[in-house]
Amino acid sequence: MNYSHLICVFTIIFASSSVSILAQQPYIGKGTNVCSSQDNSNSAFGYFCNGVNRSCQSYLTFRSQTPFTSVASISSLLGADPLELSQLNSVAQNATFDTNQMVLVPVTCSCAGQYYQTNTSYVIKKDDTFLTIANNTLQGLSTCHAINAENKEQATNLILGSRINVPLRCACPTKNQTDDGTKYLLSYLVTSGEFVSLISGKFGADTRATLAANGLSENDATIFPFTTLLVPLLNPPLSSQVVGNSPPPPPPSAPTSPAVPVSNNGSKKTWIYVVVGVVGGVVALSLLGVVIFFLFFRKRQKKADPQFVSESFEAVEKPLNKKVEDESEEFLESLSSIAQSVKIYKFEEIKTATENFSPTCLIKGSVYRGTINGDFAAIKKMSGDVSKEINLLSKINHFNLISLSGICFQDGHWYLVYEYAVNGPLSDWICHQNSDQKSLNWTQRVQISLDVATGLNYLHSYTSPPHVHKDLNGSNILLDGDLRAKIANFGLARSADGEEGEFALTRHIVGTQGYMAPEYLENGLVSPKLDVYAFGVLLLEILTGNEVSVLYEGSNTYLAEVLIPVLHDENAKENLSNFIDPSLQGKYPAELAIAIVRLIDNCIKKDPSHRDGMDEIVQSLSRIMTATHSWEMSYSISVSPQTLP
Repeated sequence: MNYSHLICVFTIIFASSSVSILAQQPYIGKGTNVCSSQDNSNSAFGYFCNGVNRSCQSYLTFRSQTPFTSVASISSLLGADPLELSQLNSVAQNATFDTNQMVLVPVTCSCAGQYYQTNTSYVIKKDDTFLTIANNTLQGLSTCHAINAENKEQATNLILGSRINVPLRCACPTKNQTDDGTKYLLSYLVTSGEFVSLISGKFGADTRATLAANGLSENDATIFPFTTLLVPLLNPPLSSQVVGNSPPPPPPSAPTSPAVPVSNNGSKKTWIYVVVGVVGGVVALSLLGVVIFFLFFRKRQKKADPQFVSESFEAVEKPLNKKVEDESEEFLESLSSIAQSVKIYKFEEIKTATENFSPTCLIKGSVYRGTINGDFAAIKKMSGDVSKEINLLSKINHFNLISLSGICFQDGHWYLVYEYAVNGPLSDWICHQNSDQKSLNWTQRVQISLDVATGLNYLHSYTSPPHVHKDLNGSNILLDGDLRAKIANFGLARSADGEEGEFALTRHIVGTQGYMAPEYLENGLVSPKLDVYAFGVLLLEILTGNEVSVLYEGSNTYLAEVLIPVLHDENAKENLSNFIDPSLQGKYPAELAIAIVRLIDNCIKKDPSHRDGMDEIVQSLSRIMTATHSWEMSYSISVSPQTLP
């Protein structure tokens, strides 16, 4: 492939007009209240996936309300990254917002079927319904229709403490919007007394562009509380645009307010086209520079397809159906969306961040701790084709998946900048061999297990296309300052769609010994059930405090044999105390420990079709987590010292 051909590809990315794409999303209107309606002519089920990109950087607004008033609580509720949220709102990560203050929330928006969405999860509380969750808790960032579509089995019986999946409303710019200079769409929460021109003015958006983005017109521009209005933006929103502009707090019940007509005083802003032209030119030149950067890398790299093989396992590789050249071209075509999600660093910035790669900054292997803008980051030096990992991480955004904030290329090496997990890998905490005598209590172990399951469920069910991690193990689970788990190392992650069977059957067997499922080792079969098996192994390590290699010593053929004394022996209860990690010192609820052993058994079945799906596993662990909180309270009371009379 020569330079002229690649430049043609670059031109096609920005200039192709062969695909006809709608220019707007139909405004939802009063459709939020009629939860039984199946009408999809409006956007009640989500904004339609009609943009140029299937995934993009997007923004939401949220008004701080008890108990969601801090960076941490709002990030957790909406599945956002706390660091990114704090930076976007110009506050510290431990900051608390004033009641009813408008908060900007950065998310990665992706196609899930025919609709755009970003995903979070929610634990059912007393008196919750899908309508109250959508309109009251989330203030209109989701709808009862969308939540019901994701949780049909639970729709008629919401169990207190169970966890549901919640799609949040977001969208990516269409071709017409992109051509007009729009780079981002913001999902703005409408409240009483607001109208289109007022909302547009807050963010410097053209009223006519906002009307068009929502399928509205100057003659029919009625908007309602508890709905979202898409605001097209040329640049990311600023905290200064929302501070002090919050309207009165919304009422505590579902919306019944009359329609609020929009003002028709939007004026023409001819100068905006000049700005759009300048901004478009700058963006095009910047991305062209990235392409040339990439070309330089392509010319230097070896022609052979790099192998990603675990240190603990090697296998003969069969060449994949797609050539590296084709994969790299796909990566090139995705640069426009990647540039919206991650920052491209200069090598001097990376050197400064790591004190010129000082040994004092070395974490492990080729991973360094860096300091960027006063915050820690993990900087990983890599060689070979890392396009798949960059492409995937630039499109996903979930609290339980490690986030990629930037990339750099220098002299044939990539430098990937990740969020920093201060407590390191989970393997350092669950094995007795750790030198720091780190240990986790029962509640922490259950929470970490739920975090990992939730992250995998997002990969399997909510990325488009679905993905398999393929190398889940204790070293690839990182713990943040609150000992919350984040899945890392996506170098082996692959699409689970299996285009033309490419990833359905393979002889390229790579992974970590002990975690790889039998059907993968024996026949090269790849599916999400690979991750389910590995998760079962990880759960077994968390429960017993033993590495998988030690666990296999008690099994002649299959790992499930080590569970027999606890599940099927006459002395099962007595055997449990010898099975559980002794560092817990007996401080765990036996019935919940047995429940987790049964869950492990369902994960590591030899037949993949007999294993639970990650959605079922998340629900099971959510129930165990709720029961754990109850046990923890009762245990604390029972062991507290008695007051003498």
